[in-house]
Amino acid sequence: MATERTFSIIKPDATRRNLTGRINAKFEEAGLRIVAQRRAHLTQAQAEAFYGVHRERPFFGGLVTFMTSGPVVLQVLEGEDAVAANRRIMGATNPANAEPGTIRKEFAEDIEANSVHGSDSAENAATEIAFFFKPEDIVG
Repeated sequence: MATERTFSIIKPDATRRNLTGRINAKFEEAGLRIVAQRRAHLTQAQAEAFYGVHRERPFFGGLVTFMTSGPVVLQVLEGEDAVAANRRIMGATNPANAEPGTIRKEFAEDIEANSVHGSDSAENAATEIAFFFKPEDIVG
C-alpha cells in the first residue's frame, strides 16, 4: 500500500445541512488526513470546466446548477491508498445502493445531492487537485 492523495468535494446539499464536520470525521476515522481544505462557491465556469468530461451527458446542466447552488468544501485527502479508501468511505453514487455507514448512505438526499465527490483514480486526483489548489496550499 502506498501513501497517496485524492480530491474530495463536500457538496452544497451537505454544506447547507452543516454536515462538514461529520463528513470530515468519517475521513479521519478511516485514516485519511485532510492536508488542504477551503470553502468556496463555485462559479458556473468553474463547475462547467471541472465536470467537462460529462458535458454531453443529459445530467450535465443539472449537475452544474446543483454544484453552483451553494458553498462547497474543496479538500485534498492523504493516506494509504487514499483514492480507494475515499471511494469506500463515500459509498455508491446512488445512496440507495450504498453500504451502511458510508457518507452517501447516511447523508445523501438522492443520486444528485449525494453529499460528496471523490476522485476515481490517482491520475484524476492529480488533475482535480491541481484544478483547485496550488502546491503551496497543501500542507502534509
